[in-house]
Amino acid sequence: MSYKRLIPCIFIYKGKAIKWFDDKEVVSDDVIGLAKQYCDKGADELIVFDLSNTDDEHDEAIDLMKKVNRAISIPMVAGGNVRRQEDVKKILYTGAKRAILNFSKPLSFELIEEVSKRFGKERIAVSLNDFDALFKQQHLIDKFSSEIIFMHRLDLLSVMNITEIPCVVLTDTMEQEEILKILKCKGVKGVSGMLISEPALDIDAFKNHCISEGIQMTSLESTMSFSDFTLNTDGLLPVVVQDYKTNEVLMMAYMNEEAFEHTLKSGKMTYYSRSRQCRWVKGETSGHYQYVKALSADCDNDTLLAKVEQIGVACHTGNHTCFYRQIVGNEYDSKNPLQVFESVYATIADRKQHPKEGSYTNYLFDKGIDKILKKVGEEATEIVIAAKNPNPEEIKYEISDFLYHAMVLMVERGVTWEDIVKELADR
Repeated sequence: MSYKRLIPCIFIYKGKAIKWFDDKEVVSDDVIGLAKQYCDKGADELIVFDLSNTDDEHDEAIDLMKKVNRAISIPMVAGGNVRRQEDVKKILYTGAKRAILNFSKPLSFELIEEVSKRFGKERIAVSLNDFDALFKQQHLIDKFSSEIIFMHRLDLLSVMNITEIPCVVLTDTMEQEEILKILKCKGVKGVSGMLISEPALDIDAFKNHCISEGIQMTSLESTMSFSDFTLNTDGLLPVVVQDYKTNEVLMMAYMNEEAFEHTLKSGKMTYYSRSRQCRWVKGETSGHYQYVKALSADCDNDTLLAKVEQIGVACHTGNHTCFYRQIVGNEYDSKNPLQVFESVYATIADRKQHPKEGSYTNYLFDKGIDKILKKVGEEATEIVIAAKNPNPEEIKYEISDFLYHAMVLMVERGVTWEDIVKELADR
């Protein structure tokens, strides 16, 4: 059985979330907050469309998409105002999983091959408003895209006989039974639209309703069942929790079968509280959720390792990790590269927010982007010169200087190390 997804959709217009294409009714003034709300309520993915009219509004929407992607832990697919390859690149650089080409516009027919070859067909989706566009452009869609987003209802049975590309149906129906019918269609991977995007909808509860109707709704697929694990004497499975970026151990907890299944269904780490004798979704009261990145079993199948994206802190004491009290050993000097980069970046960002007299970093920010770019260029040249000299130590110093100035540029332009790491991983 194929797995189905519930995918809210945000239409951005002048920095706000509006209700629908032909209706400028504002859903929310806080687009980032709305996206995070969808994520926290159990959405599996998010679609974002830019409906701006001017280049300035489009650039603002692109910046907003970037901030949305940082605030959520689910994949984002985005589109709107795509007229050239550069527009696709901007959307993908926001962190979007795929960029959407609007196939109601002939320009997209000419663009799809170019961007598919440049970024990969797995990064390209197409949106369709009618059946004819699919029929006439099927050869392009099948060859150069990996997802179809149908705007409004189409004859889904006919569609499934034409293409095998996974489809998302974005519909204006508010009837739950209609949503269930769509999800049951072969080839439909998910549903979006007015009902799923209703801020008041309890997405987790609606998933349970879908499951009761025989529809498999899960964000994660496991190669092991809970019965495959060897449990402790209390009938529980120990879970070691690790930060997926830094590999720092955050906490240790326990799961029963209900918690394990809820973790797979929701994508949020869920445990069994031995003190309260009940299921416990980490972050449900504090907002400090743990989003699953990977689950691994140990060699004896009696312990689970969870790599997670930690929102906020892991420990109820307010510490980032529960293992913050060293009782044996010398002071630990972290050499984790990403931790070092993040630490330096955080210091630079703090200087920008809280200027310090005499700070060279603040001197660069005060002089502005041209000065920062000049220094980045100079340091890049110094690397080239150092590389021609016999002493390799010089390269180390010059690269360090370059990386510092590059981080100043990153802070100035709002680019994070997470953005860079994600871009490299996608490549």
